[in-house]
Amino acid sequence: MTGKTKYILMLLLVLMIAIMVVSSCIGAVTIRLPELVSMISYHTGLSDQQDFQPQQAAVFFNLRLPRVILGVLIGAALGISGAAIQGLFRNPLAEPGLIGISSGATLFAVMMIVLEIKLFKQLTGIWSFYVLSIVAFIGAGITTTIVYRIAMKNGKTVITTLLLAGLAINALTNAFTGFLTYLANDAQLRSITFWNLGSLGGASWQTVTALLPFVLIPIFGLPLMSKSLNALALGESQAQHLGINVKLVKRIIIVMATMAVGASVALAGIILFIGLIIPHILRMTVTADHRFVIPASAILGAALLTGADLIARTIVAPAELPIGILTAMIGTPVFLYIIISERNKNALR
Repeated sequence: MTGKTKYILMLLLVLMIAIMVVSSCIGAVTIRLPELVSMISYHTGLSDQQDFQPQQAAVFFNLRLPRVILGVLIGAALGISGAAIQGLFRNPLAEPGLIGISSGATLFAVMMIVLEIKLFKQLTGIWSFYVLSIVAFIGAGITTTIVYRIAMKNGKTVITTLLLAGLAINALTNAFTGFLTYLANDAQLRSITFWNLGSLGGASWQTVTALLPFVLIPIFGLPLMSKSLNALALGESQAQHLGINVKLVKRIIIVMATMAVGASVALAGIILFIGLIIPHILRMTVTADHRFVIPASAILGAALLTGADLIARTIVAPAELPIGILTAMIGTPVFLYIIISERNKNALR
């Protein structure tokens, strides 16, 4: 990376931290910045002064901090997965939600809830979240494999077929999800609605701990694929001539992206467009070098989702707007712009 891109990465990191601080302070119980600093200093042993109210500490450590951390992890997971998938298929429209990853994870998560699988009912606490994340990962992996196999032709991925197959798989999984919804009781319907709309309202230290292994591996692993993705941008045959094991790179990226998105969907529901618009914005405004795009997508995705969650829980207070609705409102116009831009580029060729 150049000095400029490193500087931009630092700015994005500062932006993410600033949004985390603002999100931690704003809400029904207001926390001023000095009080936030005092709480952190006191509980980390750096200071003996308690310049805050016990209610503020309870709200911050039990509600807001796990929610902010969950938003950062899921935003980073969705952003970095979207950047990796787009780089792998060399198309800005190849977003995890569009190729069936999110819908597959949702279907299997809803299946666990509605069918009340015995193993899932016997587990409590963090283990139930682990099982749900694993099942969602399996569902996302199955749908991704199907779409990927359909899109392959003579060892190459046909992007048009990939997107069409993704739409078909999304429709099929949504149909099965709808059927399970029809079978669900009232309590199960509330959980299914949560998955369909997306929310960080269920954030707790248990959900954060359950998500960590599924997200940290892709967050630290996918940047290692940056040079390989740069080579793949030249074409698969050229990448092979450069010594890249294309099949292995594809498998690693798909498994990691599926792991991150599947676990995120299991714990927060479907949150679309984060993985679509973030990498595209970075490519348009800075550079297409994946050594920058991959980590920057994680940071900006974390910042955007945390900021969106802040708006979602305050704009209609005391009620809470599902975050999936908000990201769809923001992402749909950007998605249409990307489609029109790609059409115009193809028309000029």
